[in-house]
Amino acid sequence: MKVALAQIAPVWLNKIKTTLKIIDYINQAGTENSDLVVFGEGLLPGYPFWLSFTGGAEFNSKIQKEIHAHYLTQGVDVAAGDLKDICLAAAQNKVAVYLGIIEKAADRGGHSLYCALVHINKQGEILSVHRKLQPTYEERLVWAAGDGHGLHVHQLEEFRVGGLNCWENWMPLSRTALYAQGENLHVAVWPGCLRNTKDITEFIAKESRSFVISVSGLFQKENISDALPHAEMMRDLAPDDIANGGSGIMNPRGEWVLEPQIGEEGLYTAELDLQEVLEERQNFDVAGHYSRPDITRLEVNRNRQSLVHFSEDCNMRTS
Repeated sequence: MKVALAQIAPVWLNKIKTTLKIIDYINQAGTENSDLVVFGEGLLPGYPFWLSFTGGAEFNSKIQKEIHAHYLTQGVDVAAGDLKDICLAAAQNKVAVYLGIIEKAADRGGHSLYCALVHINKQGEILSVHRKLQPTYEERLVWAAGDGHGLHVHQLEEFRVGGLNCWENWMPLSRTALYAQGENLHVAVWPGCLRNTKDITEFIAKESRSFVISVSGLFQKENISDALPHAEMMRDLAPDDIANGGSGIMNPRGEWVLEPQIGEEGLYTAELDLQEVLEERQNFDVAGHYSRPDITRLEVNRNRQSLVHFSEDCNMRTS
């Protein structure tokens, strides 16, 4: 199976322009005859980098409120069809997609944001939207905690592929939920930086005896547009190098198929052979012959969490 990694910077905090850039890379992946293309965490419309260098935790800050309000306007409403053009591009190119989005979830009132990983199949159908279970550190200032509804794996050619957002990949039970469904190609998405991908990519590959695709975004202070609230202040306070990539692919033996790519925007491709997975499962299969469900077992709640359930009286008169 041929896979593609799209290591790109968003048109930061601009949903429409970032969507167009994503579609361009889906088209490139289609031209390369890729079966799957993966994008970084929260790429649409962008990761909340401003929090770390603008005092994001200052309570009741007018500046933080104004930036956050803009972020909300750019959130992705999946139910309203905000991904329809991306789904169409996937179908036209016959390429499956894993895409990190910032979801403005209508089923949770529409005013909170979730870091979500969306899987779109080759027919352009959205098969899962996985909301990050636990936002990391300062991410909790802008993202709400997700649920287990999206903890699914999907058949793609000969492979069964699943994915997690950023530091979710360090959560052993979240990984186990995917392993137990037969995952043999793991997608890990990140906002950027080699420090995130270099260790856990190898660990997951060796633990699961699977291929692991780690995809990061890119971001420099030059990506902060004048159109954004407090853009000048953000550029003045931002470090020069914010997210440098580090995307790569590792095989089930823990060897790089594609070495981490640093600082360069582009589409990177590789061929994966399921035979390598089958060989490495001979001596270790974490959810199969090397598990003891009679002693230790995981329970997963995949219900979508909601604040309210409405019951309607079918006999109620309407006027």
